[in-house]
Amino acid sequence: MPQAIPVLLVVTALIAWLNARYLRLPSTIGVMAAALLLSTMAILLDYAGHGLPHDYAAELLGTINFSELLMHGMLSVLLFAGALHVDLTELARYRWQVGSLALGGTLAASLLVGTVLYYLLGVVGVPLSLSYCMVFGALIAPTDPISVTGLLRKVGAPRNLETVISGESLFNDGVGIVVFTVMAAIATHTGLPDRAGVSILLAREVIGGLAFGLVLGYLTYRLLNSIDSFQEEILLTVAAVLGGYSLAQVLHLSAPLAMVAAGILIGNRGRARAMSDTTRKNLDQFWELLDSMFNAALFVLIGLEALRLTLSKSLFLAGFTAICVTLGARLLTAGLPVALLGRRSGLPAGAWQILTWGGLRGGISVALALSLPPGPERNALVTITYIVEVFSVLVQGLSIETLVRKVMAGKP
Repeated sequence: MPQAIPVLLVVTALIAWLNARYLRLPSTIGVMAAALLLSTMAILLDYAGHGLPHDYAAELLGTINFSELLMHGMLSVLLFAGALHVDLTELARYRWQVGSLALGGTLAASLLVGTVLYYLLGVVGVPLSLSYCMVFGALIAPTDPISVTGLLRKVGAPRNLETVISGESLFNDGVGIVVFTVMAAIATHTGLPDRAGVSILLAREVIGGLAFGLVLGYLTYRLLNSIDSFQEEILLTVAAVLGGYSLAQVLHLSAPLAMVAAGILIGNRGRARAMSDTTRKNLDQFWELLDSMFNAALFVLIGLEALRLTLSKSLFLAGFTAICVTLGARLLTAGLPVALLGRRSGLPAGAWQILTWGGLRGGISVALALSLPPGPERNALVTITYIVEVFSVLVQGLSIETLVRKVMAGKP
């Protein structure tokens, strides 16, 4: 086992304990805040002439392939675990809201962010080509609702709002990765597709990924239905997630969308018809534990990634510009349509505010940026993405509870 893995687990456990014992912030936010604090202390010690902690941590992080770890390991578990608890009846009821936000909203946000940043980044001294700005738009578009949906439950917000936010996030991860794949191929001139090729790629990835996930979920459901032993049933779901994710990648289908489809099918049909009460209880606890552990480790990695960033005044300005642009794009592509539709959107009044400010960015954005080939463009995009990520999790994440309580006050 690589040395980095046990060290990462120990650091994650200690930081999670520190947050639970003293900070008492929402898990995702508290873990990342504590990791950022450790990174800052290491950087300050380095400036003071005590560079051993900084050098060791940076060397340790250098042994971890962040993108590989997330894209081929953590992401499959996180998406499946999230999809397990999606109510298919509720999701079907709000399918147009979820579908338009996850597909249309993600595509529109990607193009809008990329186009606007292309004209603004040169002004702040970080000029990037249009193709690389489009890459950034694609990687920053997916949202992560972990903290927001938890708060919605905590304050007793309407169930439909929670369904739309969580459903959008589950599907826009897959859509965002597909768009990123196309944009990255164009920017790096690797496997450059023509217009017809792009259409075929999108159709194969999205439709093929969803179809593969449904087949995988149904086969797993049939296996679950044939036995009544929670240990083996949990093992079957683990095999479906890890094996199914790898097979989808081999077939060049959208593995994230496949995991979402499989998770929803198993979490609904499988839970209702193929599991005993004992199996349901143990299965839920197992996947909730994995979800919690992987999220904590992921945000520790993101917090510690600050040790390897190259920061400058121009990159800080570029990051601040990107924050403003991404928030503006989120307002225009998610918040404004819901606000204009009003009651016809099927969501409570004020939901547009939560959709806009609650569009937190998760670890997938940083991982996608790190997956780009080495070069000055990659370095700039990684730093800008990291700044947006930190603002999203710490500033938006810490203030979203106040907004939710204010907007949802008195709502049925």
